[in-house]
Amino acid sequence: MAEAAEPGHAYAYKASLIGAAHRYELTADGLSWRTGRRTGLWRYGDIAEVRLSYRPMGMQVKRFRADLRHDDGSRIVIMSTSKQTVALMQPQAEYRDFIFELHRQMAAAASTASLRAGLRPVLYRAIVAALVLVALAMAALLVRALVTGEFAGAAFLIGFCIYAGWQLRGVLRRNRPRDYTFADVPVDLLP
Repeated sequence: MAEAAEPGHAYAYKASLIGAAHRYELTADGLSWRTGRRTGLWRYGDIAEVRLSYRPMGMQVKRFRADLRHDDGSRIVIMSTSKQTVALMQPQAEYRDFIFELHRQMAAAASTASLRAGLRPVLYRAIVAALVLVALAMAALLVRALVTGEFAGAAFLIGFCIYAGWQLRGVLRRNRPRDYTFADVPVDLLP
């Protein structure tokens, strides 16, 4: 790998139990990466887009993702967790500092990359529309349970809606599509 920009600005994670680790290093020349036998170097000015998002999964509720797109269309995904077992993912403490330093290096290289936060707008709207339909169906079930005197079922529906709303509120709030600047990296999309 090329010479590092500053010591300690390297990051690695395992996306799966049996696959190779994904390794990244911020060098004076650009973002150096290695996955198994594949390697590459992306100059900071050649990175066309950075998208940060919140991606909870399974038992790991603090899981974040950075999608980088190169000018040539190739993509890199950087996750904030490493697979530890089939069901367990371990948070990587270095992810936050690595993402901040990547943005600092890109800004220093006068990058013109698009900086996006959250999900893609079309996907976000589709998720919100699906949740509205589910909420309407749940409301209809609640009314039916109350009309037919199934108060235990109504209580269950109310409890389920409160729990689901509490869980989904954070995901939707953090993944709201928006742009940001190098000076204002969204901390709600970092551990």
